[in-house]
Amino acid sequence: MNKKVRMNEAGLVELCVKYRVERLELFGSAAGLEDAPIGDIDFLVEFYPCTPAEHCDRYFGLLAGLEELFGCHIDLVETRAMKNPYFIRRVNEQRVPVYAV
Repeated sequence: MNKKVRMNEAGLVELCVKYRVERLELFGSAAGLEDAPIGDIDFLVEFYPCTPAEHCDRYFGLLAGLEELFGCHIDLVETRAMKNPYFIRRVNEQRVPVYAV
C-alpha cells in the first residue's frame, strides 16, 4: 500500500463512517509499492443499502472527501457496477482492503 494512503488511514475511516461505507479497497498503482509515485488513487467501494437519493449523496460526498483528503484525482468504482470481465480480473489481482465493517 502506498505511503500516502497509509498516512491518511484515520481520515479514511472517518469518511467511511460518515458516508456509510461497508467496504473500501485500493487498487491500481497506489495498491502497489509503498513509495511508487501516483498520479491518482483508485478505490473500490461498497455502500450499505440505501435509497437512490442517499446513494447519490454518499457516492459524491465520499468522492469529494477523498479528493480533499489526498489532494489528487480519485477514481471511485462501485463493486456492483463492474461488468467488464477483463477489468474485474485486473482489479481482483490488485485489491488491497483499506476499510471493512
